[in-house]
This record gives sequence, C-alpha cells and structure tokens, in this order.
Amino acid sequence: MQSRAGSMIEAVANVAIGYGIAVAANIVVLPLFGFHPSLAQHAQIGLIFTGISLVRSYCLRRLFNWWGGRGAR
Repeated sequence: MQSRAGSMIEAVANVAIGYGIAVAANIVVLPLFGFHPSLAQHAQIGLIFTGISLVRSYCLRRLFNWWGGRGAR
C-alpha cells in the first residue's frame, strides 16, 4: 500500500513529466501544421492540456473507484 506522501510525490512527478512532454510535443508538432507559437505560448498550451489531463485522470479514477465499490457489495 502506498502512503499518502508517496501518492503525492507520484502525482506531482506525473504532472511535471506530463507537462514537459506536452511542451516538447507542442514545439515539435505545431510547426508541422503551420503554427509557430512562441516558447511562452507553447508553455501556456502545455498548461491547458495538462489541466485537461488532470481532470480526465481524476474523473476516470473516481469512475473506476465507483465501479470497484459496486462490485464489492
């Protein structure tokens, strides 16, 4: 079983790595489609997609916890 502190460290690391990957992907992919944002804009786009990812991840986790709880009854 993972401690709360361990879960927090994992979550922060996951978000930080995901953000870095999102910014790097933006830098590589967007110019292929004719978009040439500044580094600051790449960072902002990365934050938006990181926020979306956090919400998605949270909702899926809650859904799977709900399904798991239903099966235990």
